[in-house]
Parts: sequence; structure tokens; C-alpha cells
Amino acid sequence: MKKKYVAYYRVSSKKQGISGLGLDAQKNLVYTFLKGEKPIEEFTDIESGTIKGNDREGLKNALNFCREQNATLIIAKLDRLSRNVSFISKLMESEVEFIATDMPQANKFTIHIFSALAEQEAQFISERTQVALQEARKKGKKLGSPQNLTQDARKKGTLARIRKALENENNRRATAMIVSMKKDNLSYRKIAEGLNESGFITSTGKKFSSSQVFTLYQRYITKIE
Repeated sequence: MKKKYVAYYRVSSKKQGISGLGLDAQKNLVYTFLKGEKPIEEFTDIESGTIKGNDREGLKNALNFCREQNATLIIAKLDRLSRNVSFISKLMESEVEFIATDMPQANKFTIHIFSALAEQEAQFISERTQVALQEARKKGKKLGSPQNLTQDARKKGTLARIRKALENENNRRATAMIVSMKKDNLSYRKIAEGLNESGFITSTGKKFSSSQVFTLYQRYITKIE
């Protein structure tokens, strides 16, 4: 029996184009993954990715339709659903099979780890930003605004943020797979081979070595302790 897919897209009403994942981009990723075939139905939510967005009407309808049609929910990227762990847990409890085109080999355990790492990273960024602002104020520094930056400076800042985000995403995706494979008692060498065979790359665009796998796993262990 041919597998049926229901697509879910999420776009933000603000700055959706910065990440390169507007509605058209998400549809292209889904259609490419399905090799030109279209999902049997598509649902879209337009809002932010904050916790208050957990009651998404589009997603609720998509999940209900999946249950009715015995279909798989497909999304372009994992962060299109949410970076909130409790939200991912609710999705898992819905008993609807789902897949992200950027991590098709991931199981539910892997996705849960990935979302936890994404949420943790967002929290760390927020905490570091607050600390930096407080230190700057203590030193009497005037905090500038984007309006005071030159166009070149804004462009460089945007590119730096995008690069940093991509590097963090590479690390999160790899770490999620590492933790999942480590659960099966695989060696660091075997895990590195598995990552490389699956097309994973390091934040510098290279293949994984056993020492890099060890470093990411230890970093994960340190964070959760």
C-alpha cells in the first residue's frame, strides 16, 4: 500500500525570509523529499515559534487528518514544529507518525534529544545576552541600536548570525544521532562511520572522526548534568 503524507508548514509573520524557510521554500523541500509527488493534504500556521503558539490550529487539523487517513505528517525542518520539548512530547503522544525532511533517519528518541538541545541552546543564548548587557551597563557603555549601524555592519552581523545558527544546527543534529546510537552501545568509531555514511558533516564542513564524536557526546553529558 502506498504511503500517504500530510504536509505541515509553519511560517512566522515576522522575518520569515531571513532563514530562507518561507512557505515556498518549505514546500520545495517537502516536494523534493517526496520526489515530485504532492502530499494528500497541506496545512499551514502563521505565527511565532514561542510557547504560546502550542495551540496551533493548522497543526491540530493536520494531526487529525493524519489519524483519519492513516497518513504520515511531513515537515521541512524540525524547528518548523517547535524548539519546545513539551510541545514535541505532545506531538509524540498523538501517535501520529511524522518525519522531517532534514532528518529522515531520525527516530522519536533522536528527535526528542534534538529538540531538547535546540531549546537549551536558545536558553543559553538568552542568558549570555542578558549577562553581556548587564556588564556593558555596569561599565557605563551606551548600548547601540540597529538603526545606528551602517548597512555593511548590519550585513556582516546578519551573515555571522546565520553562520552561527547553521553551525549550531549541525552540532545539534549530530549530537542527537550520537546520543541515539550511543544508547545502542556503539563505539565512537562506529558512530563516526554512521554519521559520515548518513551525510552528516561537522560545523566546519568535514567528515566526523571518533574524537569529534567523543567531544560532542561529552558536551551533551556535561549540559544535562
